[in-house]
Amino acid sequence: MERRKHRPLRNPYSKKSKTSIRFLSTLIIVFLFCISTVYFVVATNFFMNQDTNATTSSTNNASTNTVKNDISSSTGKVNDFNKQNTIAYAISLTSCEQTPSLIDGAAVLAHSIHLSSSQNPASKSKYNYKMYAIVHESAKACQPLLEKLNYTVKIVTVPVEVDDIQGDFLREGVHSNGCCGELEFIKLWAYTLTDHPFVVHMDLDTLVLKPMDELFDAALNGDTTNVPAIMWEKEHHRKGDGKVQIDAFFTRDYNMRMGGKPDKPVGVQGGFLVMRPSMQVFNEFKEIIRKGDYTRGRGWGGLGFGPFYGAMTFQGIIPYFYDALHPGTGVELNRCLYNQMADNPRDKRTVNDIVSGKCRDGRDDCEDCRERKIDEIFTAHFTLCQKPWHCLDHQQDMLQHRLCRKLFGEWFRIRADLEKTPGVGTHDPNHYHGFCKAPGAKGYIPLKL
Repeated sequence: MERRKHRPLRNPYSKKSKTSIRFLSTLIIVFLFCISTVYFVVATNFFMNQDTNATTSSTNNASTNTVKNDISSSTGKVNDFNKQNTIAYAISLTSCEQTPSLIDGAAVLAHSIHLSSSQNPASKSKYNYKMYAIVHESAKACQPLLEKLNYTVKIVTVPVEVDDIQGDFLREGVHSNGCCGELEFIKLWAYTLTDHPFVVHMDLDTLVLKPMDELFDAALNGDTTNVPAIMWEKEHHRKGDGKVQIDAFFTRDYNMRMGGKPDKPVGVQGGFLVMRPSMQVFNEFKEIIRKGDYTRGRGWGGLGFGPFYGAMTFQGIIPYFYDALHPGTGVELNRCLYNQMADNPRDKRTVNDIVSGKCRDGRDDCEDCRERKIDEIFTAHFTLCQKPWHCLDHQQDMLQHRLCRKLFGEWFRIRADLEKTPGVGTHDPNHYHGFCKAPGAKGYIPLKL
């Protein structure tokens, strides 16, 4: 077998070898430079896109995030206005029935707030506004509709699941209490809108007729001595008098009082609440619900905050919080001026405009809200008057009907201002602005988005 001759090893230090090494080194350097350049361009584009996507995601998620034990404050700008002068207005939805009570109610309410804000110079208000919709996850289908109406939508669940309520009586009975059972607790999420100094929670069948600056000024200054709408003299606060700060304004629903002693606690009217937002307060409400200290016949804490309509939920837990747990921090307003419902203040019928019976609020003499002039009313609530989109004429020459007709006229006036064009309805067009073709709900002409 022939042996192969070994080729001599190349001297790496020879001139020929040095030339090859230099050429190879040059290629490597050029290659690395190209790779670095490509990496720099790609990385720059990647991080720029990430920033853009993060901004877009933040803006979108401010309206669409679903939360169970927390709710994010809006991360978007508030029309470039100072947030300290921007009041949050919130509504709550527990179901998504796309009827006039949702679409038209939400649209007209929002426009009434706009007209009474700093965005309308004629209002002379110094407070801006932002609209929120607190929507239970079962009503999520309404989100696109509400966003068309410029509401920032918060999708939520109940603050405390019913199965987690420790008190047996509350856990077993809350489902069927009031209008919406435990779902009405979602209104409490309004306390988490902490980007704003105050939040006004209102039902969809309400209307703002005048700026509420006097309330916001009084609460921020700690002085309500110049607020004539305070219901009780004892609840007037004077700046610097050492009293606790004002955290809420509300009205009470004396129509739901079920007899008993005159000083027995009365529930709030759940369609209107002005609150100072606070995560601490929200978490305290959660603990109250979770503990479930609501007893049969004695209500929350066994202190008489129930039974009455909605006592297990919003109408009962709010007065329990502000009257019993944190006395002096909540102030009752005159329901003739705020959350006006045109209700009879006495416990017997009014005949030929003559009132009779005892005052429901326990006083010997009480004002009849039905006699208030329309230009004195700050907010209205369409309960006893029924809903404007039912096109009821209220032609009877009676206390309640006279005021209800005027309130209906204001609702339709604001709708006409929103649409900027008159409707085509021929039923009493001067009063309904062309949005009713006949009396009754079937005669109503819905708003078109």
